[in-house]
Amino acid sequence: MRVDGDRFLADLHALRGFGASGVGRGVARPAYSEADLAARGWLAERMAGAGLEVQVDPMGSVFGLSEGRSLLLGSHSDSQPEGGWLDGALGVIAGLEVARAAREAGAPPVSVVSFQDEEGRFGVTTGSAVWGGNLRFDAALELTDRDGIALAEARVGAGESWVAPERFTGYLEMHIEQGPVLDQAQEAVGVVDAIVGIRDMTITFEGQQNHAGTTPMALRRDAFQALSAFNEALNDRLRNVVTPATVWTIGHVRLHPDAHSIVPGRAVFSMQWRDGDPERLRRMEGIIRETAHQVAEARGMSLSFGEMLGLEPVAMDPGLRAALEASAEEIAPGRWRRMPSGALHDATNVARLMPVGMLFVPSIGGISHDFAEHTEEADLVRGLEVLAGAVARLA
Repeated sequence: MRVDGDRFLADLHALRGFGASGVGRGVARPAYSEADLAARGWLAERMAGAGLEVQVDPMGSVFGLSEGRSLLLGSHSDSQPEGGWLDGALGVIAGLEVARAAREAGAPPVSVVSFQDEEGRFGVTTGSAVWGGNLRFDAALELTDRDGIALAEARVGAGESWVAPERFTGYLEMHIEQGPVLDQAQEAVGVVDAIVGIRDMTITFEGQQNHAGTTPMALRRDAFQALSAFNEALNDRLRNVVTPATVWTIGHVRLHPDAHSIVPGRAVFSMQWRDGDPERLRRMEGIIRETAHQVAEARGMSLSFGEMLGLEPVAMDPGLRAALEASAEEIAPGRWRRMPSGALHDATNVARLMPVGMLFVPSIGGISHDFAEHTEEADLVRGLEVLAGAVARLA
């Protein structure tokens, strides 16, 4: 089974043309946007041209199916509002190329998927979450984006029937690392051993909106000051609980009424944390809630918490991982490592249905979710060869 690196790169660059930003190599291809739907139509044509049966599920995920039971390869093709050209797209096109190579060589069949809304316009890895059973379809339809548009309204081009998971023997996802480890170590590939768990909720401090010029500092119930105090206290209190791989982020803040001359009376903000240990995630939640309560009480604030969202840590299948490691050692001897994934991927949801494995290639400078995201083409092709070698071993 021989993959065609030039054909693979040509398809990868062609996919970048849908939603190309005009800034570097970036793309803007959010789920269900015009660019996303056009890209999915193009993918369906390429899958059909590779001899695969195309099926689009009710979420809009596009499958290219081989006959009988097969290994499933893929990722997603939607992007962040300002995204890179490889995030997700790499795994889909690599899967397509391996499926073509397997068919041309008469090797065991390979199927391909591009899951819809991995980047979370409406949720967290929404398309694979529904397919994998982590999210009910009827609940997904009620999700809304930041503009208040419901998924049920945006779900253009979706199909009518679900693809049966039983037809697949396992799932492999190739992805850019989206971090600096491989690039800094000048290593070629990373074989993922586990995907970290994630927790995400909103927190609201409610104080007193007031005049910014006449309200003395000592008498203010400033919601933003409460948020600032919470952030500082939390960083200090988590220090003895976390590991160097643990991360936590306040990534989105809304102040009310969001005006220059008014003391903000309300701060609503996101609180997200990630770690590979479920017990540590639980301990962090306790510290986050306790710290918020203490800050609110000290500053005369009311406090509320939104719904807790998230997924558990997921270990990769030993058999799939072993095949990836053996292939990595053959293609890039001494230049690969076993590593965790700090980013969430569709493989997390698919793991509820079947064995999963993941492969990383370097991200230059560790940059992703940005127009500047890039990986050298030689590293992309090397990763493709490692993936193909693993599939051959599994066959």
